[in-house]
Amino acid sequence: MALYFLFFTEMWERFSYYGLRALLVYYMTKHILLDDFKERVIGHAAVIGAIQSVFGELAIKQQASQLYGLYTAFVYLTPIVGGLLADRVLGQRRTVIIGAVLMALGHFMMAFESLFLFALLALILGN
Repeated sequence: MALYFLFFTEMWERFSYYGLRALLVYYMTKHILLDDFKERVIGHAAVIGAIQSVFGELAIKQQASQLYGLYTAFVYLTPIVGGLLADRVLGQRRTVIIGAVLMALGHFMMAFESLFLFALLALILGN
């Protein structure tokens, strides 16, 4: 039963990542990062300001690519911390459940453009 549970949670995690990966840059360049919408996204100015302080002035496509790159990097790095938490603090099953809830919450928050960056953060932490 435990192996079955872990298999399906891993399957949904990969489905979440690759499904979002296919549409994330397009969604940012055609909607979220446009001048009409970027003021509505909580934390947009701070995140883009931090990115531009490192890379200089960026066009919309470049901003989207940088955000996508950061998202992907953190998706692959955070499981190390999650594994340590699972082994030392929370336990395997509890950690998987918390991760699944965070990922579901992240996908729910994607429905609200003002919570876009928080949704990405929830998906990263859930992963």
